[in-house]
Amino acid sequence: MTAIRVLIADDEPAIRSSLRLLVDSDVGMEVVGEAGDGEAAVESATRLCPDVVLMDVQMPRMTGLEATRALVAEPDGPRVIVLTMFDLDEYVYEALRVGASGFLLKNSPPSEVLHAIRVAHEGNALLAPEVTKRLIGRFAPPREDHRLDHLTERERETLALIGQGRSNAEIAAELFVTVTTVRTYVSRILTKLQTRDRAGLVVIAYESGIVTPTS
Repeated sequence: MTAIRVLIADDEPAIRSSLRLLVDSDVGMEVVGEAGDGEAAVESATRLCPDVVLMDVQMPRMTGLEATRALVAEPDGPRVIVLTMFDLDEYVYEALRVGASGFLLKNSPPSEVLHAIRVAHEGNALLAPEVTKRLIGRFAPPREDHRLDHLTERERETLALIGQGRSNAEIAAELFVTVTTVRTYVSRILTKLQTRDRAGLVVIAYESGIVTPTS
């Protein structure tokens, strides 16, 4: 199995070194490069083609938010996991809005970091429901999204369950359909809402009011 290629972007050399040691300790992953600022992160990602970028949210020259926006705009851009000191961080919310697959606190246990890389690589969201409610409830203004008009009723139900952090298996049980059918729903929703992964769907579900922080 091909190793997951990881790029580490953080302006603190000690943090980069610690993350490199951790990622390289996993036989299923390899660090392909490091970057000390946002511009270097974009340049390195373009040159090295990582699968996943661990992106510090606040860096010199170009912020992690700006770098994330640039990377996810590419058709085959990497998955981006934002690194932050605080879970209630406006930059984290904005990074999720522009396409980050999720976020990690910098003091997360090593096992959580490695799990997050795998989850992002698979195209899933790194958004614990309780944290998501607090984060989006604080920073997300209600937004009318006409793309939702193109969803069927069953697709809207699926989107609501995704917003609540449900897995495909849990959604299938709730809707009395197969997991394969749920995957089809999710694929159609991603296409209709022009979003590349579940993290984006979670943000849309909250911003549109399909899911609320009090749900």
